[in-house]
Order: sequence, then C-alpha cells, then structure tokens
Amino acid sequence: MFSNPSGITRALQSFRIEDRSLCYSTFAPQLYNWCLKLGFTRGKIMPSRAFCSDESQGVPIILLAKHFGVFPFNHGRVGGIVSVDRHGPHADHGMDLMLLQSSHVGYDPDTGEFGVYRRLHTKHGDNSCSCGKIGHILDWYRAEYRYARENVRLARVDGQFAVLVDNLLLNTERTQGLFLNLEQLVRHDAHGKFHTLNTLSTAYALPAAPALVERLGEAAWPSHGSAELGISLAPEDFHYKRIFSNRDPLQDQLERNLLAPMPWIVSAEHPLLTAACLNTQAEFDRTYRSLAHNPALHDKNMLFVSGVNLDISPADQTHFPLTQFVPWAAYLHLTDGTRQILEQDELLETLASMPVDNPGQIHFDASLEAMARVPKVRVRIERT
Repeated sequence: MFSNPSGITRALQSFRIEDRSLCYSTFAPQLYNWCLKLGFTRGKIMPSRAFCSDESQGVPIILLAKHFGVFPFNHGRVGGIVSVDRHGPHADHGMDLMLLQSSHVGYDPDTGEFGVYRRLHTKHGDNSCSCGKIGHILDWYRAEYRYARENVRLARVDGQFAVLVDNLLLNTERTQGLFLNLEQLVRHDAHGKFHTLNTLSTAYALPAAPALVERLGEAAWPSHGSAELGISLAPEDFHYKRIFSNRDPLQDQLERNLLAPMPWIVSAEHPLLTAACLNTQAEFDRTYRSLAHNPALHDKNMLFVSGVNLDISPADQTHFPLTQFVPWAAYLHLTDGTRQILEQDELLETLASMPVDNPGQIHFDASLEAMARVPKVRVRIERT
C-alpha cells in the first residue's frame, strides 16, 4: 500500500485524529443502528472484532455485545491484525455480518503523551507501553535510527561542506538494518557516482549534496570538528530492510505493514500513534480486498469498519478505560448488489446521523440473574 514517500506522507495527512474520536458508549449503538438502517435483520447480526489482545480492549467488546446482543466473533490477532482466513467461519455464524477492525494506542490526557497506559493491576499502578506489540516492534527500528542520527555527521573538509558517514551505514551487503538514501545526502556526478573527500578510521567523508546544504543552511556545518545530523535525518533520507522468517505470514503482518513507512514512524513526534494509524490504513486496504470477492459472503450483508482505539487510562476510582474510537474507513457489501467504500469524513457523518438509543440492548445484570435461575443442564454421554 505504501509504495513511495509522497504516498506515505499523504496517508499520514489523510488520517485526522483531532475532533474525530467517538466515545464507545455512543459509537457502539450508532454502529448497531446503522446496520439496521442498511437492512440488516435485528437479532440476526453477527458482529466480529479484530482487536489486539490487550485488556484495554475489553470495554469495546462488552459494548458491542451489549448492543448487538451476542459476544463478537474473534477476527483479530495481536496489534489489530485481521485474520482474513476467518471470513468463512464468521459468515457461518450469522445471517448478516459486521466486522470492526482497530489498532490501538494509549493516551495520557494529563501529559498529552501517546503510547502509554496505566495498568491498575500492577503493584504500583505503573504506566506501560500501549500497544505493546507495536512498541516491541519499534524498539529495533528506533535503535537503528538513533545510531544513524549519531553517526551521520556534518563537517568541513578542505573548505567543502562534507558528510561523514559511518562505514557500517555504507555497507550495502547487509541483509537487514537502516540503509541511507545517499542521493539525498551526498553529491554525486552525472553517472550517479559518489567521490570520497577523505578516508577516516571508521567513516568516509563525502561531499554534501547541494539540496542538503540548502535544506539545513550553511550554519549547520561547524567551523571545527563535526556535528551529528541528529533529527535532521529526515524520513526521505533512509529506508529499512528486514528479514521475516515466521512460517505463518500473519505473525509478521503488523511489521510488514509498517516496514515501508517506518522512517516516518520513528521520526514522528508520536511514533506509536503514527504506527497505529498507518497499520489501520494498511489493514483496511488488505481486508477490504479479501472481503470483496469472498464466496462465503455472496449472499450476506456485510459492513466492515476500520479505525483506531484510543485507550485513555482509568482513574483510581474507575475500573475501565474511557476508550474512544477514531474511524478511518468503511466498506459495505450488501445482498442487493451495493458495494461502497466510505472515507473518513463520510463515515463520520453517517455515524453522527444514527440514533444513540437502542431499546433492544442487553442488560447484563438481568441477563446473568436469569441465567442463574435456569436449572442446571445435566450433560450425558450416550453410549451405543
């Protein structure tokens, strides 16, 4: 999906977060009422969710069960990856189908920090990474990025603006790691060749590209010694290579989704938020294509909605997070032949037009009390 730098930049700009989040307490009934308006049959809708396994995702699942009247089918893997091989089983479980996919990211409203979540059940109620799967994946890439920031340096060599590049970063025979897009940083001739100004013990001094000098300004080059390029190492200046070895490709799907845009993620102000948004965009595209021509759905009404869950940490006096949903896109596949994709603004407008009342919602306390009054069923094994 993310095929070039300009496409990645547009994708990031397209997914807007501010003033577009919905509280699950209103989003869940609006989603249910939308299904009814589309012609889905009350009491015959099988919801499904593709969420991470984090406990912070429990409230959305509870609210989906409350309004749809059934516990949602599980379509997801860690990180909000959709198991597209489960479309058939999902279709077998209901007359009409709804699939909700969401990556997730923690949010601390006191600090404005994304990617952290307060774990009330730890000894001291500590904050930890949310989503932990995304955070774990990012660790390796961020370490590579830090090394490059520190070991691509600016210096003056014989009066010329130069870039000192560590030998490791120039080793193109590596199978994985961060690789510089040298044409962005170093001046080259008409044949694309780079010429060395000086050979150092662990690096080469190369003439700086005119575009780099223009971008940073001449004052960025110190009069003496060298200075790390640091945060001026832009996403367009490098890319990553990574070896994937899992036999099950879905085990690596999250990292595969993020590989191409990873330079934009590690250099972002909020890396985990950026990663969650980009993963949701990739998963919507991948899942839509797996649904569009799936024979298990040819006689089914299907609504597929994708977005990001914002996990707002619970306070001491509450048990659960105040989870909010930021819609990204939706796909309709109806038995009357309707096939439609709704982009973010249209999706938000559609949801906003739906009522938040659901007279048929389940009241859990009453349902559980009724279950407790049902006589125990005796399980028998018939033998012939």
